[in-house]
Amino acid sequence: MFRLADYFIVAGYDHDKEQNGTSSGKILQRFPEKDWDNCPFTLGIELFGQPAGWCLSTTRQPPTFFVSVLTDIDADRHYCACLTFYETVAMSSSRVDDDDEDSTVALRQSTMYAPKSLVLISRLCYFETFRNCLSLIYTVFIENQQCGVETLIGNILGCILIPGPGGPQVRFTIGAGDRQAIQPPLSSTIPVTGTGVAMLFKQLGIRNVLELFSAAITDHKVLFHSQSFLRLTEASQSLAALMYPLKYSYVYISLLPQSLSEVLCTPTPFMAGVHSSMKNEINDLLDVIIVDLDGGSIYLPECVILPHIPDPILSRVYTALTMILDPDLMMADYAFQPPPLKVSNLVMQDKEIRAVFIRLWAELFTGYRSCLTLIRIHPEPYITFHKAKFLGHHNLMEDDFLTRILDGMGFGSFVSERGPPFRSCDIFDEVYASLPEVLKDERANPDKMIENIRELATQLFINENPNTQPYAQKIPRPPEGAYSRIHQPSFPIIDWIHVQEIIDEGLEKTSSKTKSRSLFSPMNSPRHLRVQLSHHSWLSQVRSQQPRIVPIGPHIMAVSEKMQLLNNNARRLEVLRNCCTFIFDNRIADARKIFPAVLRALKSKVSRLALTQELSEHIKQHNRAMLEHQQFDLVVRLINSALQNDSSMDENGIAANILPLVTTFCRKLCTGVIQFMYTCIQEHAVWGNVQFWQATFYQDVEQQIQKLYLPQYEKQMAIEMDSKTPTSEKSDSDLMSSWTSSGRSPASSSQTSPSKRQSAGSLQHVRTQDISALEIAAEQMAKQYSLELRIWPNVEDSGKEEMMSNEESTVFSQAIHYANRMVYLRVPLDAAKSLKNSFSVEGESTSNSNVTNSIAESDSLDAESGFDEQEVSDIGNNVVKFVMKFVDKVCPDSGVTPDHIRSLHTMIPGVVAMHIETLEAVHRESKRLPPIQKPKILTPALLPSEEVKMGGLRVYLLPDGREDGLGGNLGGPVLIPAEGAIFVTNYRIVFKGLPCDPLACEQIIIRSFPLSTLMKEKKLSSMYLAQVDQYLQDILQLRSNTFQLMKVGFDEEVGNENVEAFRKLVHKLGSPLTLFETFAFASQHDTPTTPIKGHKKDKTLKSFTKKTLMRTAKKVGIKQKHPSTSKLKQKYSPSSTTSLRRNIGGAGGSDSESERGSVMFDDDAMSSKSVYRVSMGTLQEP
Repeated sequence: MFRLADYFIVAGYDHDKEQNGTSSGKILQRFPEKDWDNCPFTLGIELFGQPAGWCLSTTRQPPTFFVSVLTDIDADRHYCACLTFYETVAMSSSRVDDDDEDSTVALRQSTMYAPKSLVLISRLCYFETFRNCLSLIYTVFIENQQCGVETLIGNILGCILIPGPGGPQVRFTIGAGDRQAIQPPLSSTIPVTGTGVAMLFKQLGIRNVLELFSAAITDHKVLFHSQSFLRLTEASQSLAALMYPLKYSYVYISLLPQSLSEVLCTPTPFMAGVHSSMKNEINDLLDVIIVDLDGGSIYLPECVILPHIPDPILSRVYTALTMILDPDLMMADYAFQPPPLKVSNLVMQDKEIRAVFIRLWAELFTGYRSCLTLIRIHPEPYITFHKAKFLGHHNLMEDDFLTRILDGMGFGSFVSERGPPFRSCDIFDEVYASLPEVLKDERANPDKMIENIRELATQLFINENPNTQPYAQKIPRPPEGAYSRIHQPSFPIIDWIHVQEIIDEGLEKTSSKTKSRSLFSPMNSPRHLRVQLSHHSWLSQVRSQQPRIVPIGPHIMAVSEKMQLLNNNARRLEVLRNCCTFIFDNRIADARKIFPAVLRALKSKVSRLALTQELSEHIKQHNRAMLEHQQFDLVVRLINSALQNDSSMDENGIAANILPLVTTFCRKLCTGVIQFMYTCIQEHAVWGNVQFWQATFYQDVEQQIQKLYLPQYEKQMAIEMDSKTPTSEKSDSDLMSSWTSSGRSPASSSQTSPSKRQSAGSLQHVRTQDISALEIAAEQMAKQYSLELRIWPNVEDSGKEEMMSNEESTVFSQAIHYANRMVYLRVPLDAAKSLKNSFSVEGESTSNSNVTNSIAESDSLDAESGFDEQEVSDIGNNVVKFVMKFVDKVCPDSGVTPDHIRSLHTMIPGVVAMHIETLEAVHRESKRLPPIQKPKILTPALLPSEEVKMGGLRVYLLPDGREDGLGGNLGGPVLIPAEGAIFVTNYRIVFKGLPCDPLACEQIIIRSFPLSTLMKEKKLSSMYLAQVDQYLQDILQLRSNTFQLMKVGFDEEVGNENVEAFRKLVHKLGSPLTLFETFAFASQHDTPTTPIKGHKKDKTLKSFTKKTLMRTAKKVGIKQKHPSTSKLKQKYSPSSTTSLRRNIGGAGGSDSESERGSVMFDDDAMSSKSVYRVSMGTLQEP
């Protein structure tokens, strides 16, 4: 039961401050003067009595009524209902005669009208009742009726109690000859709107309201302005009601006073309303969406980009709203016009519009209950939401609208309130569970959509008006024009003692009646107050909603997996399965043949999930964790490719499935040194994402909680089935022990009776259905509220403590397990090498660390762990902070005890230091493995007079987007990426290589463009190349104005200094000093070779010595031994000379740098060899 109103305030114009040049109001009286214990008084309430400011008026204005919404520090809303009227005030002004300064001061009298407000503050949202009560107080005052104002105020504050949602109708009178009734709604979670939503759509239109809805739900700033205060409040309330089942969790001020306008400059999102008199002041706001209710327009700043509802859902919403608000539009183009459709009244239009938005939310959140992760059941359920899994199955990872909703505060409250599997359900839960079947029927028959919407609207109407029996209320009102009477009395000073007596008397009778379980009767009601409850036969059955098991609704897998996708992926999965079989059977040659096809198949989500399943099956069935070197390398390439094709959010659960695999697969480097696979996959961004570790940790904890309670759940189901049989005899002690046991399966007990075994056997199908943790939690929570068994109240305190202790131990053990896993994946194989490059990687994760100084700098990091601070490297400190950040987040939320958290803080630095020390031997032995043989570098063919300035830099030609139309999904070989080398000549940049896929083709890939056409050079970030299982650190994109693009990644054997030398040489040769150096002109570089006809002088010492020896031998008479003619012909044949020159030109190419260097000859040496000729078998001098 709630009080109808908590406070009554009389606020008026402050004449004292008016003399100082400022106008404001003040509280004249408040009742009660002492604050309620459960509802403290709100300070500054006079500011909301006149939001546009307290100003005097020259004319008497009619009374006005509006309601402001206030939010306290606990986020509870209070409704401030204000009725304002004007009283006559005699104003006197002084005037000094200008002719004579010493003349007397002349006084001038004038009549002004000052506002006075009667304010009711309540936690209940009954605007019409507040209007009636304040109108009655004003009527009694203006008509000078016999009943005193004190009686009315006392009855409102202390004598009228309103039941909560689901309660009966309350009929009462406050003692002014009135009859009133309040009917509470059926549900406390469904907002009550009346006609507010329909009025908002009439004022703004469908498109504007949908944009406004998108802005408010995605945490933008929204500001209404209007001439009507009441319409501002109704518009804000209606927009917040459209967010159901979510709640608006940010600053909410339906009427913002003009003196508090600086609130609009806050950086946080808000929803507020101001009077249109402040229109010029709010135009300077940069990032605020301004809504003109009177003009029906929305102003969207240029800096604000609104995300929109996903298109398939948005189109259905547009169609449904058009059928509700303008049904004739759907038939406007018909050649034969049908009779006009009947339009619902304003109240039903309001409910139909809200039904459309409830369906919108149910469709957006399809499968959300499948993404809830249960962490604890006792003492209270703790549930989280797997955001990445939800977005991944909806294929909306890039959708800004849904991503912002899931990141907002409103969705966090939604999960905490609607996540428990056993609670009170409302309309949204029913719509969510049945919507997939409803949409399926509507696609077959579109006419059913409006029928389903109207059926849902009827339920919303019944929620607001559960009592169908009409009740005629009587509210006396003052005569028309009573406010404009010339002689009106001032509002009297209320006797607070009299009011307090009435309040105390009402509270005393209320407490006594409550104890005796009876309510006020018309005869003993205090101060002419009469309150009675309606006991209609149908309404007497209305009770507050009882908790029940929440329907699970559609599973998330039904959203993403389609039967046609399985058919398309059947061939890919078969190839993947064969490749894994070849690898583990050590048929490496067969595995390499289909390996490129498997890498392409891993771009599919289904293939990546199948890969993790295949690897897990090989571990379970064949126990093949220790792999050979080639097996190890191929599995590493598969896992790296799967992780590379997935995002850092792990929306498909690939990384979560890989975690147990990489800590199992290993290879033996030498005696006593084993390398695990996690040392080869550490460069992926997912391992640095804290949200991934939290979501994966929560999933594993849920599985352990499920295993903890599943035997008890099955045993309890068997007990319930036995209790239905006449021969079953079960004591209460056995019943309680079944819930406090340590988890032993009932089938394992040797003392189980035959009937029990039969019951357990009949429940075999329950075990095979993989009962979820939410279902187990629902059953346990249901037992707490069960009226038949009452198991939880009968369980002793030791049993409760045992349940909580088992759950806490489960969470703590998983925290230790995941701390070790994070150390494995975050500490690199070569920690010393990573120190040079770890700042950019670790900087992002450590900058947001929430580890306090008392933990990070405590003695437990060095003294208690047994390792000095100097023994832990910088990379180790970063890993320690990263893991502690994870522990400080998940452990307190999961209910881990402070002692266990401190033990984790003590353990983590020691684990990191020990792991770094262990990796030293692994890194040392891994360097001794034989290097992978790489293909030979192919030398490009050069143009005449073209020279190689720099060549032989091993690179990979990467895809640049132009190859999407060739190969891959469209068929044909995939030529890129290609492996080769890049060369720089005096004219061109040339790439020559072969495709990384050896089965693509046997053709050589060449790409080149002139140096002078280089237009732009861009350095790109590192990327992983799955075809060669390598991270490319240096990637350059070279763009030419000849419509050529070259995107190359340098191999790991190419150092940074070679890359910089390549870039400098390209820029140097690309901007030559002269025009002729732009091309390969021989006349500008080399002197033309002239044929040698004869020599008068010997040019070389060799020829001079040979001639001298020949002359000497001839004179002495020694005969010369001539070589055979065939050998001389073979050595100096013209054909060999021609082939030699062809090699110099590079037409044939060379496969190695040594061979390329052997074809470089000197022109003079060649001419000297051509001096000698073979003639008649003798060596003659020319």
